[in-house]
Amino acid sequence: MMSEAPLLEFKNVTHIFRVGGLISRRRIKAVDDVSFTIPSEKPMIKALVGESGSGKTTIARIILGLLEPTSGEVLYKGRRIKDWLKKEKTTYLREVQPIFQDPYSIYNPFYRVERVLKLALKKLAKKKSKKEIEDEIISAMKDIGLRPEDILGRYPHQLSGGERQRLMLCRILLIRPKLVIADEPVSMIDVSLRAIFLEHLSSFKEKIGTSCLYITHDLNIAGYIADEIMVLAHGRLVEEGPTKDLIGDPLHPYTKLLVNSIPNPNPRKRWKEKMSLSSEFATLEQVKVEHGCIFHPRCPYATEKCKKEKPPMIEVKPKRKVSCFLYT
Repeated sequence: MMSEAPLLEFKNVTHIFRVGGLISRRRIKAVDDVSFTIPSEKPMIKALVGESGSGKTTIARIILGLLEPTSGEVLYKGRRIKDWLKKEKTTYLREVQPIFQDPYSIYNPFYRVERVLKLALKKLAKKKSKKEIEDEIISAMKDIGLRPEDILGRYPHQLSGGERQRLMLCRILLIRPKLVIADEPVSMIDVSLRAIFLEHLSSFKEKIGTSCLYITHDLNIAGYIADEIMVLAHGRLVEEGPTKDLIGDPLHPYTKLLVNSIPNPNPRKRWKEKMSLSSEFATLEQVKVEHGCIFHPRCPYATEKCKKEKPPMIEVKPKRKVSCFLYT
C-alpha cells in the first residue's frame, strides 16, 4: 500500500533575486538548496528559525504562490503548487492560509474589520446565507476570546494590534485550512497577549486538524509552540529535529550559538557565556560565502574542507538532521 504524500514538501529549492541596474546587476541567493517536509498523517507545528535576512519570508512567499522557485520543486499533497494555482486555485487558497506579521496592513482601512471574515466565508468556505455567515463569525470570535459586541462594526485603526491579529485566527477557524503559514505573527503584539495568541494557534491542531509552518527569529517562541524546529542560516538549512532535543542538545555550531544566546529568565542564575566567534565577522550579512559551509567564517571548528565544500544534510540520530562535517 502506497504511503500518503506529505502535506508540504520542498525538494532542493533555490530562489535567486536579481537586483540592481543592467550594468551592476547582482544575484542574491535568498534560498539555497532547501529540502524539508511537513507530514500529512498528523497535524503538527514546524518552526523555521533564522536571523533576519536568512530567507524565511522568501520560503513563505514561495509556499503561498507569490514567488516561483528558481530551481527545485515545492509540492502540496504530492502536486506542484504551480499546478494547484492553475487548475484548483480556490481549493489551494482555502487549504493554505497565511497569517502575516503586520496586523494592520492586511486590512483595508476603508472597510469595517468584519469584511475580511465575511469575504473569506463567501469566497473560500462557500457560505451564502447572511444569517449563517453572521452566526459563524460571532461563534468564531467567542472561541478566540474576542467580544463581538466590542469588535464588529469598527474600523482597523480602532482596534489594537492584538485584536487585529486575533481576528486572523478567527479567519483560520472559519476557513479551516489544512496548512497555516505564520510569518512572525506575534512580533507586533504586546508581550502580554503573545501566549494567548500562541495557545489558540496551537489548539488548531486538535480542534480543526490544521498544521502550521511557524516562521520566527525567536528561538524562545519556537521552543514554546513547535513540535519540530528547522534552523535556517543565510538561505541554507543547517539543522532539523524535535524541539526538545534540538534546544536541549544542539548539534550545529550555529544552532549552539542561537541556543546559548537565549537569556535565562531566572535572575539568580548566570546567563550562559556566548559561544566564541571569529572577530573578523559579526553577522552572516557581512560576509558573502560562495563556497563551502555558510557558517565557516564564524565557526570556531572550521577547517579547510569547510571553506571549500558544502556539508550535506545527514541524519545523525533518529529524526535529527544536521549539515556539518563534524558529524561525517
